[in-house]
Amino acid sequence: MFRTSPEGFSLDGRPLRLLSGALHYFRVLPEQWPHRLRQLRALGLNTVETYVPWNLHEPRPGEYDFEGLADLDAFLHTTRAAGLHAIVRPSPYICAEWENGGLPWWLGADREVRAVRCQDPAYLAHVTRWYDRLMPVIAPHQTTRGGNVLMLQIENEYGSYGTDTGYLEWIADAMTRRGIDVPLCTSDGPDDFFLTGGTVPGRLATVNFGSRASEAFTRLARVRPEDPVLCMEFWCGWFDHWGDGHTVREPADAAAALAEILDAGASVNLYMAHGGTNFSTWAGANTGDPATGAVYQPDVTSYDYDAPIDEQGGATAKFRAFREVLARYTDGPLPEPEPPAPLLPAGRLELGESVRLFDVWDALAGKPVCSPHPPSFEELGIGQGLVRYASRIPGPRGPYPLSVQGLADRAHVFVDGEPRGVLERDGADRVEGVAVDGPGARVELLVESMGRVNYGVATGESKGVHRVLHTQQQLHGWSARALELGHGIPAALSWPSGVAGAAGGAGNPGAPGPAGARGEPGGTGPVFHRGFLDLGEGRLGHDALVALPGWTKGYLWVNGFCLGRYWDRGPQRTLYVPWPLLRAGRNEVVVLELDGCAEAAVELLERPDLG
Repeated sequence: MFRTSPEGFSLDGRPLRLLSGALHYFRVLPEQWPHRLRQLRALGLNTVETYVPWNLHEPRPGEYDFEGLADLDAFLHTTRAAGLHAIVRPSPYICAEWENGGLPWWLGADREVRAVRCQDPAYLAHVTRWYDRLMPVIAPHQTTRGGNVLMLQIENEYGSYGTDTGYLEWIADAMTRRGIDVPLCTSDGPDDFFLTGGTVPGRLATVNFGSRASEAFTRLARVRPEDPVLCMEFWCGWFDHWGDGHTVREPADAAAALAEILDAGASVNLYMAHGGTNFSTWAGANTGDPATGAVYQPDVTSYDYDAPIDEQGGATAKFRAFREVLARYTDGPLPEPEPPAPLLPAGRLELGESVRLFDVWDALAGKPVCSPHPPSFEELGIGQGLVRYASRIPGPRGPYPLSVQGLADRAHVFVDGEPRGVLERDGADRVEGVAVDGPGARVELLVESMGRVNYGVATGESKGVHRVLHTQQQLHGWSARALELGHGIPAALSWPSGVAGAAGGAGNPGAPGPAGARGEPGGTGPVFHRGFLDLGEGRLGHDALVALPGWTKGYLWVNGFCLGRYWDRGPQRTLYVPWPLLRAGRNEVVVLELDGCAEAAVELLERPDLG
């Protein structure tokens, strides 16, 4: 039996200091779970912590996925086989730099849901249904039933969001009524308003921070003097945003902060011990300080986090520094870390087949939806991808600005088939000088969504366009067609024989079209490109690192699995290809380039480049 007391934690009557590390099963392929968990043991940890993302497991209301990357039951079995205890943080909200903080996109399409993360009846009805499915997966793994799950968390960092503590009590009660009988906890920042807004009477309160442990624990003690001390998130690294630099924390500095936590007699959870990857379109976003101009900040594909175990599963300098600290608090010698999988050698792969997105749009996209105003992604029934909006400007009329308001998050603009620029959220919101010479002009917007905000009051945002104006006049009469991207190559995508050069010249399928043709329906992009990587049996079990020099922005799939997004603004320059995705023989590589590339080839590198 796992118990908490003012003196600390105990398991079956014996004291237990939690030396935990965060490793999210949904950011690591299942075949790699055993290796990564053994690395945690070698680091000196006795516990693994994971979130549970609701949106991964319930992609549409009442439709559940607990297989493959989403097989939580198998992951918990694997953690026990690795000799680790487990802490589960099971949503509804997780933050985690994950799309929408783990909340399903379709909550925004339910008009009965007026607010999330509070006692809104319609929202709680969805949570009830979700917990009816989730808790029976977790409950058999509790220590009270012979398993290894020590503790569950109530919501996540609620003190950073709201004050509806009755909602937190509702969550706790919903868990216990579904068979959860191990201790429950909350986690928040150490400031007083975090702790008074995010804690629950009678439930363990924990704190999250990256430094100044003594200050954080003193503040916690003022609110909860009888609780054992646990740092639920020791931020030993950090995440990256597109267009920013790569965040690195010096190993010695992080190790000193870890030592301060442990010297205080506290337990700890390293966030992250191993970050993994934001595969597909699961990367979230943040909102910055409007005064700096950095308002919307989408997260990159890699979730390496500058963690002690890197994205490929290797032991870093930070691993060695942490291991030296943790070894003082473990019984007996630690196992040695294992090497990561070897990498495929450097090389170049030509993507010799291509087809323009607009040439196959009718086969790939959903049915047209007509509306007086541009419908949101949620109203069109998709979470992530592309929506092609079309309307008309009546004419004739002079050259007025075409303004796009509420853009989330990026739009290629066309007027009568001619490209008029690319607009981005928090950037320029208009195209100047759009005139109509005849009776009318066709306006099209190809809108791409990036990650939904995962932290703060902006969580739960919608994607798409709010309104479009020509001068001060709203444009009505919209048609919209949606193409969901990310979780697999669109099923109807075909590669007609003899069209390898359809995107450019026949001799160079990636060559740009006429000047100014980037991104237009009749030009080079957006374009799907395809090539094949042939591997012998001796290369099985090898990871790969793919770079896309000369490409601009888009998505990459390997054998139908979406690795995620790439963007030339960095900082990330390589995408990680885990070995389970590769097979002997022919491997299909597909890239959807949205803006246009210099030449259709990718490179395999022997070192990661995260900026």
